[in-house]
Amino acid sequence: MTATTTKASSAIPNFCEGIQYFGEALPDFEKYGAKPVIESGQSAIASPTDTNAVYQTLLAADALRYLTLQITGSKASGHPGGFASQAEAYAALVMLGHKNIITEVGHHAPGFYSAMFLDRSLEDMGISTVQQLRDRFREKHGLLGHLSGYIPGILAPAGPLGQGQHFAMAAALLHRDKLFPFTLGDGGLGEPYIMSSMAHFNTAYPTVTNFLPVLVWNGYSQEHHSMVSLKTNAEMIAYWQGNGFAEVVLVNAKDFDDQNQAGEYVDSTAFSFANRLEFTKAVLVGMDKAARSALSGKLTVFIIKQLKGAGVHALGAKSHNLYPKDTLDAPHIATALQKRALSAAAWQIVRTNAERAGGGPAAKTVVTEFELPLADLGELPLEEYKVGAVPQVATTAMGRLVGIVGNKDKNFLVTNADGNEASGIANINQALKINHPTTDDLYNQAPGGQVYEPLSEDACAGLAAGLSLMGARTLWCSYESFAINGLPIWQTVTQAMAELRRQTPSTITLFTAGALEQGRNGWTHQRPEIEAYFASLMRTGNVFPLFPPDANSIQVCYNWALQTKNKGIVITASKSPLPIRSTFAQTEKGLIDGAVLLHEVAGGKTVVFAVIGDLTLIPVFEAAAFLETEGIGVKIVSIINPRRLYRPHDTAWDTCSEPDNGFLSDADFEQLFGGDALIGVTGGAAAMLEPIMLRSNSKRDSFAWKRGETTASAGELMAFNGLTAEALTKRAIELVH
Repeated sequence: MTATTTKASSAIPNFCEGIQYFGEALPDFEKYGAKPVIESGQSAIASPTDTNAVYQTLLAADALRYLTLQITGSKASGHPGGFASQAEAYAALVMLGHKNIITEVGHHAPGFYSAMFLDRSLEDMGISTVQQLRDRFREKHGLLGHLSGYIPGILAPAGPLGQGQHFAMAAALLHRDKLFPFTLGDGGLGEPYIMSSMAHFNTAYPTVTNFLPVLVWNGYSQEHHSMVSLKTNAEMIAYWQGNGFAEVVLVNAKDFDDQNQAGEYVDSTAFSFANRLEFTKAVLVGMDKAARSALSGKLTVFIIKQLKGAGVHALGAKSHNLYPKDTLDAPHIATALQKRALSAAAWQIVRTNAERAGGGPAAKTVVTEFELPLADLGELPLEEYKVGAVPQVATTAMGRLVGIVGNKDKNFLVTNADGNEASGIANINQALKINHPTTDDLYNQAPGGQVYEPLSEDACAGLAAGLSLMGARTLWCSYESFAINGLPIWQTVTQAMAELRRQTPSTITLFTAGALEQGRNGWTHQRPEIEAYFASLMRTGNVFPLFPPDANSIQVCYNWALQTKNKGIVITASKSPLPIRSTFAQTEKGLIDGAVLLHEVAGGKTVVFAVIGDLTLIPVFEAAAFLETEGIGVKIVSIINPRRLYRPHDTAWDTCSEPDNGFLSDADFEQLFGGDALIGVTGGAAAMLEPIMLRSNSKRDSFAWKRGETTASAGELMAFNGLTAEALTKRAIELVH
């Protein structure tokens, strides 16, 4: 086949502007490409064995390869090789009418963008021609290097490996009648928890099988052979079967090779055209079988085995990404494009099929282009305790509300790594039941429960955050010390929420048993570094760590969180009975101002204690009592919502799709925190005190977590870290004198 450079011609569709090379018609195009196989008014091909459908699926695969290479080549940057090795699989899904396609491979982004261009989804962001597609790739407000919810038709973000299955399972749970395929690279197959998360989900929801892993088994990772490259076909099938998959559909390009290619992984674009069609037919028929299986109640996987880089500029790991030398003018890039070049008529056929498939452009049809209807919660019955009343467990007070939310909203899900009872929230299990195949009233478990309890924090965070991204309310519960293992996907989702083009419920967490409560369990349970992560994430503008000081405050915090959109809200509280120090009204004000004054006594000089947490208030109140006897004035300020204490220019709030510009003014900050000395106190990472330390003009110091140690009590652990009334008193006196 020969290829020609682009020339102005009335026969070339307008959307093709920017395509550098057009090829001659492929063999039998007049017979099998005369008209789009997806007819007007239809959303899929009529039969996967129809030669017209097979032929036009091959055209779609080549179009995807061409665009993927051309847009990455336009910036000499990006990743064409991985997507290219499964182009037939993606094309088959679209031709079969399935567009709710997710990936865990961020490096498949240029392929997904090509697909969104072909079905006209990208017109919603002003991309109507291939030239515009090239121009906007890897540009701000354009097509980011990794997938983002900012892009029309894209269901979920992708970048960190091992996350795509969470989004697919969440979507499948909410939309039982639709298929949610997700592509999974064999290089990323060894990422933690992919298999275990799907296995636990399948045990908890055995009838929800409408998510479909599409394994791209191409033999290579990013820079070397994949760790599963030596598995035989039988071993790979056994691996999936051993992890609970009832149906494994594997299509191996090697079975169709008529060019004597070396090795177990081959490039189908090198086959004779007849064999290319046979391979494409096998993919189309196999994908149809897999899709029907997944939709009919069988846990199913589709595996396409084809060499990485098939049909682009290089093969194997060398095809993974482009470097500055890989420009569109480079001979090896130009040659590869010319080999994949389609005729103008073929481009139009591909475009029409893509647009009709699935009922229209993905930007108009996929589930995430619509807001999920939410159940009306009404007014939650908060229970206010009197200040100074009998100490209460804050988490238990919130747990009562969580149970009410779950009973009103049947899509609502609570996730916890098998630890609700240990966190003082057994009432959640009692109200909503643990979703478990074994019914046992003693353990509050039964099939269909609304509490999801895998032992993996990644699986907990993944399903909870994934469901929130898809539009449902959730709550992820954990010990602060273990939650770090689930943070990556939660962070991915909060960053995606910051740029979504629609509203979605905030992803809410409850972290109990902070490091201070974990002394007897040894240093392994004392990991407050997650607070430093949240402290840094506050600057993104849509992450709000909340630190209620008591059982009253936590109820108001949760009630507020439920009403927010597109935020990441982290509630951290103790599971121990603690004094009631605040009213509902104080927390309502504290959520707006960032902090609330709990205690004030005038004196000659004034020391301000800016306190994060609840247990930490105990030594602070003790120190205040002593300082008052010395004639020193004291203010105790409880920091409830530290994000509000930054200055507006400290955060990227104005770049968020649901911007929140609530910040405490300088005058109000001075009224709350002004004094002769300021001491910041936290039982966690000192970084959380940054907004106060940035703005305070007083002489100041901070007391924070240093290191874990095995102790017999919270008080002893605080003493080990210097968080004692004596130490606070001594430093306060030094600062004011």
